[in-house]
Amino acid sequence: MSVDMQRVDIQFQELSDARWAELLPLMQRCQAVRLDNCGLTEAQCKDMSSALQANPALTELNLRSNELGDAGVRHVLQALQSSPCKIQKLSFQNCYLTGAACGALAGTLRSLPALQELYLSDNLLGDAGLQLLCEGLLDPQCHLEKLQLEYCGLSAASCEPLASVLRAKPHFKELTVSNNNIDEAGVRALCQGLKDSPCQLETLKLENCGATSDNCRDLCSVVASKASLRELALGSNKLGDVGIVELCPGLLHPSSRLRTLWIWECGLTAKSCEDLCRVLRAKDSLKELSLAGNELGDEGARLLCECLLEPGCQLESLWVKSCSFTAACCAPFSSVLAQNKFLLELQISNNKLRDAGMLELCQGLRQPGCVLRSLWLGDCEVTDSICGSLAATLLANHSLRELDLSNNYLGDAGIQQLVESVRQPACLLEQLVMYDIYWSEEMDDRLLALQEEKPSLRIIA
Repeated sequence: MSVDMQRVDIQFQELSDARWAELLPLMQRCQAVRLDNCGLTEAQCKDMSSALQANPALTELNLRSNELGDAGVRHVLQALQSSPCKIQKLSFQNCYLTGAACGALAGTLRSLPALQELYLSDNLLGDAGLQLLCEGLLDPQCHLEKLQLEYCGLSAASCEPLASVLRAKPHFKELTVSNNNIDEAGVRALCQGLKDSPCQLETLKLENCGATSDNCRDLCSVVASKASLRELALGSNKLGDVGIVELCPGLLHPSSRLRTLWIWECGLTAKSCEDLCRVLRAKDSLKELSLAGNELGDEGARLLCECLLEPGCQLESLWVKSCSFTAACCAPFSSVLAQNKFLLELQISNNKLRDAGMLELCQGLRQPGCVLRSLWLGDCEVTDSICGSLAATLLANHSLRELDLSNNYLGDAGIQQLVESVRQPACLLEQLVMYDIYWSEEMDDRLLALQEEKPSLRIIA
């Protein structure tokens, strides 16, 4: 919670009548009002409207996860439309809105030319509501740059109106329509709108929306034509290896400067790793890659590690959680940890690495050239037997700041070995995550004492 002259920032806290009365005067003059999951009601929206209407300094209003409903949001929007403020960010995420609220939202878009970001995810707006919203987005007075519409009950019918907005708005930078059933036809319509648009799009999120391998040709054209694109999220779509083959020419296009690519749970195999490695070798701009939840196997791991050892690859974050790896993949990853000068984050949880694999990783982590800062090893079937080697590694390694060992077969004996190393000044670890590990009350006391003894360390369990 943070309350001062510049902002009211309160999360996950029910507000008493007395506390609400204290906050209303502050809302008349602060720049940002964030009341996230505070149990606000339609009646409180009426109170807030008077305060907001009198605030010329307001630039951000975040009311996410409150049951405001269409009527409550209308009160707030009416206040903003008659306010002298220059609001730039507006969030009604998960506020129980329906399509009926979109007419008022469209009016707001016409009357607030300074508004740049609008967050409407987790509201069942539907296609009819989205059509109304797009009418506001198309108004010449609307200069919105970022629009988030996850879980809004949209279908392919919403995508042509959105494509029209993209064609008409050269300042559009971010579009999120993940977790809507827009399917192949909807994705194609959006891609065509983007290809026709002069906008300098930076972020496109289309996760779990029914995209197919056939859409990857459309997406390839978008990636190739939008040199501004930095983040592309396609997770949880049935792209398959065939789709990655279609997408990679766009990623390899000379103008592509993509930084982040999320293709988790896309039905990929080691075959896709061959194609993606060509991209990683050629594009030092690609810094973050998620392949989590794909059946890559140890062969996929080997291909990725070979690529990570080449100088052209400058990947900084790799997510390969739940990729059907075994201990056999750990020797190649150990070489990467020892030699790669760019990889800072490795998420390799939920793979059966076991103690033998962990021993290999420790060898790489101990090398003086290791630069890794975050390592996730949750649910890797590691036991107490490896904790001696891991404890020694934590003293030898000078880069690692975050380690996740959640849901492994550890007990008091192994954790005590880790504690002895972590408490040493030579250990630079800042965060140790151990969810779903069961230890004694005595060990619980030792861990609490360790955090008091070493304030720089945070233990999360």
